[in-house]
Amino acid sequence: MTALQLTHKIHVLTRKEEIDTVRANGKIAIVLDVLFATSTIAAALAHGATEVVPAMNEAAARALGGQYREDETVLAGELMAVTLPGFAPPTPLALVAHGVKDKRVIYATTNGTVALKSVGGAEHVYAAALVNGAAVIDHVLANHRDRTLLIVCSGSMGNFNLEDFYGAGYLVDLLASRLGERADFSDAARAARALYGHAPPHPSLADSRVGRMMRERGYGGEVEYAARLSVLDVVPRLDDGRLVRA
Repeated sequence: MTALQLTHKIHVLTRKEEIDTVRANGKIAIVLDVLFATSTIAAALAHGATEVVPAMNEAAARALGGQYREDETVLAGELMAVTLPGFAPPTPLALVAHGVKDKRVIYATTNGTVALKSVGGAEHVYAAALVNGAAVIDHVLANHRDRTLLIVCSGSMGNFNLEDFYGAGYLVDLLASRLGERADFSDAARAARALYGHAPPHPSLADSRVGRMMRERGYGGEVEYAARLSVLDVVPRLDDGRLVRA
């Protein structure tokens, strides 16, 4: 069997603020916000949501919600890790328990949905997390073999986030297992992979700054869920401003 090959580098951006039109233009972007936006997006689509519409903030989410029937739509989201008033919870298990089957989810978060809205210059955009990493990587390799991959860590309010960089390392490790060790990874991609190989997922996420904060607020079970590797066979693809199953 002939090994898969990519003709361009695989890059990792450590924060959404590193995105610019030049960097994203014509590339395949994979956005990560492990705690919890992209984990929640994957879980919602895996549990029957028809689409997830990322919004920049609460006001944008409410405006979008007004365009659709209330019985077909769920508004979900947070600001600074606090659930927005009147919105469904923003974390994967809680949102699925709230009910998303056959619903459109309009979703606003502090970092993840902002990152997804910031990579519009990319040729294709996907949302990935630990929970669906293998599905996303396999889809990208099968459909975009001749494009540069840009793995974008959302970060937190302009800061580096350990859990997103760890998630990027997991994706890079998956790519290396499929493309071989001589694949053309940037230094940041190699550093992320080294972090991933250093410790198991749950302790890494739980001990991160955001992970500790979430556990202190009673979201320990959500952190544990987000640390599971490739338990969802769902590939969220951004299509005309909405995330749907690829």
